[in-house]
Amino acid sequence: MTVHLSSAGTGQEYVAPDATVTVKIAAEHTDSEFELFEIDAPRGPSGPPHTEPWSKAFYVLQGRILVQAGDEGYDLGPGASISIPAGTVNTFSVLTPSAKFLAFSRTGGMSAFFAELTTTDQTDYAALGAVAARHRIELVDS
Repeated sequence: MTVHLSSAGTGQEYVAPDATVTVKIAAEHTDSEFELFEIDAPRGPSGPPHTEPWSKAFYVLQGRILVQAGDEGYDLGPGASISIPAGTVNTFSVLTPSAKFLAFSRTGGMSAFFAELTTTDQTDYAALGAVAARHRIELVDS
């Protein structure tokens, strides 16, 4: 592990179909033990319900999001957090004009997924599904 400082406005940015994801602490700074991301998302649904092989947590900074985890929906506003175990079906929707939240992820899998996702044609759903499959993310019919 190395000491890593991430100042405001810095970090690798990935533009996903539903949000801008900024890497604040990357896997290479933690020996792939964890990663920290700042998520900036507009109103509306995000990706489809899915599972991934890593645990994650969200902490809301601004706005409101509805997190679907398993069979439950959780309305989170500023200061609220949620942890989601690996393998749990999950997704989120932004309920306000926009939302900003932190995402904490175990392992280095989440940034590897976003790095490949942002280089993929966002209108090619088969290609997007293939990227998810390569990162052991299973899309679930809602």
